[in-house]
Formats: sequence, structure tokens, C-alpha cells
Amino acid sequence: MTLLTMGKALNEGLRRAMSDDPKVLVMGEDVGKLGGVFRITDGLLDQFGPSRIIDTPLAESGIMGTAVGLAYRGYRPVVEIQFDGFVYPAFDQIVCQVAKLHYRSSGNVRMPITIRIPWAGGVGAAEHHSESPEAYFVHTSGLRVVAVSQPQDAYVMLRQAIASDDPVVFFEPKRLYHAKGEVDLDASLADAPPMGLARVARPGTDVTVLTYGAQVGTALDAATAAEDEGISLEVIDLRSLSPVDYRTIEASVRRTGRVVVTHEAAREAGVGAELIASVTERCFPYLEAAPMRVTGHDIPYPPAKLEKHHLPDLDRILDAVDAVMDRPSSLDRVASGENSGLSNGGAR
Repeated sequence: MTLLTMGKALNEGLRRAMSDDPKVLVMGEDVGKLGGVFRITDGLLDQFGPSRIIDTPLAESGIMGTAVGLAYRGYRPVVEIQFDGFVYPAFDQIVCQVAKLHYRSSGNVRMPITIRIPWAGGVGAAEHHSESPEAYFVHTSGLRVVAVSQPQDAYVMLRQAIASDDPVVFFEPKRLYHAKGEVDLDASLADAPPMGLARVARPGTDVTVLTYGAQVGTALDAATAAEDEGISLEVIDLRSLSPVDYRTIEASVRRTGRVVVTHEAAREAGVGAELIASVTERCFPYLEAAPMRVTGHDIPYPPAKLEKHHLPDLDRILDAVDAVMDRPSSLDRVASGENSGLSNGGAR
């Protein structure tokens, strides 16, 4: 085991995938000589050369169109979208072509494209640099969508995504790039948990907390705080947003009877809404309380000085836990007509 940051784990994952398969190549803005704006591709140009580490123009639709052609020719392109908010110019290519070609050709045309997206907020970035667009892609049939939360998964799941014949949207939480963890650099993909399998990050008995990406750490902090009050939270890191591992979720909810979902993205029509709807359909007889959502607000991502008020924090998660546990919470203030400050995107 080696102690690595998530950024370095991703770098090593790319290096291993490229070493294992000469058909793997990396392309994107500033991925070569600069090593990427987050240095995720640092050193790869020197090792693999400009024919496999390709600096592209600032044109996301062109990058994706090129990746489609390369996939047709049997390559496994890894596309870096420099920031989450820059993926939209490539949206038409991803949704109208990449997601459909494999299905509509009955698998005869493979689209083994991995689309890496530095994603979400918490780093004080400029406008269009802290978006959470995952729901757009989860809604699109034909795409796998995954989100990592720790270095070991970053290393292994990136290799799994590159090896997959399906196109994969690979979300990397920017505020975790410098977070450190133990990584097994000799991990075999044959022995690794499947990319679509959720991970029980912390076992518990009273409330199931479903989350992904950087929110996993916030949920674990909430679990520690709740333990001081005698409440046991089971934190599940979804890892895969499409498909979702409902088997692991159902097993947890049937034990706890209570569910809280938290994510940074907006509340309306978000991933949390789908999770709660599906959990309710599958586990209704086991639920002891209505499931709760703790999300970002339904607004454009705010300026850096205000983002702490937008991101779901420990207090908001604990408030939702209180609500599903039938303890005093902001819902009581709403019912009594008080201003709870949760009118958009809070736990309600």
C-alpha cells in the first residue's frame, strides 16, 4: 500500500492503463506539456509521447468528435474536460452520439470512451468552474456515470472505466484532489469490486445516508457527530450513479428504516429525487419515516465567498437525521410558521 493523494492516484491509474494497453490515449486541453491544470496527467507526455498524450484546441465538441472517430478505429480515448462547466459544448456529442452508438448498433460499434470531469465545488473557483451536471448524464441511457470519493477507488475505477467497452462519464471531486489515502498500486482489476457496486463507507443501524463524491466525507463527519447523540448512521458511497447498486441500498434501508440522501447538485429533479423515489418503491413497507434530501440550492452556483452557504454541510445533514428520527428539527419550525432558511434545497 502506498499513501497517495487522489490526484496522484488518478495519475497512476492513467499510467497503468496506458502501460497495459497501447490503444489507450489521453486527449484534452493542456494535458501534455503542462500536465493538466490539476497536474493529473503530469509526466505522462515524457513517458508515452505526443501521439498518446494529445494537447487539443479549446473546443470540447471537437475533442469529443475526435474521440468518437478514435473509438470507431479501435482506440480507447480518455478525454479530459478541463472543468465541469466546460462540458456543455460537448453535450450534444456525448448525448446524441457517444451514448447511442453502442446501443443502436447492438454492440457492434463500441464506444470505449472515458470522459474525465473535474467536478463540483468547495475550492473557491471562478464562475463555470464548480458545476454539478451529473443528473444530465444519469438521465441519458447508454452512459455509465461514476463518481469517486477516495484515492483507492480513483486508481482502480479509472482503470475499470478505461477497460470498459461502454462510454463512462468519470466525475472527480476537485476538493479531494489533495486528500490522501492508502492505494494498492498492484491491485488487479479481476479482483477489484465491480465499478457499479456501492461501498458501505461506515456501517450503522438507525439511518441510511446515501451520497457520493466529496459529500461522502461530510456524511462521515455527520455520522461521527451523530454517534455522540446515540444515533448510528450507515453511510453508503454510491460510487456509481448509473447504474445504481440498489441491492446494497435496499439491504441497508430494510435494516434502518430511515433514509437521508445528500449531494451538492441542485435539489429539483436531481439524483437524490430518483434515489428517494426508487427507495420508496422498493422499500416502502420497511420505511419508518419519509426519506429526506439535503442538497445544493436551486440556483446558479454562487460566488466563492458564498459557496459555503450553498454546499450541504454537517449541520444540514444532522437536521435531516433529526427529522427522520422524529426529533426536533427545522421541519418543526416550518410547521409552526417560522423561517427555517430551508426554502430551496434544504432538508424538508
